[in-house]
Amino acid sequence: MTILFFIYMAAGYWATGKTIYANKILFGTGNAIFMQRLIMGTLFGWALIPIALIKIFTGR
Repeated sequence: MTILFFIYMAAGYWATGKTIYANKILFGTGNAIFMQRLIMGTLFGWALIPIALIKIFTGR
């Protein structure tokens, strides 16, 4: 169960970068940017992961 949660967090982090923060310049410390992406990916990963996969498969 814990391993699945970490996989979900990693996929959410990746999907956040592909959807919300795509083509954006982020200002702040590395830790703050990392934590913001991690939290957004964890909270909204259920929606962001499918959107990111669709963007990857359609070539956008």
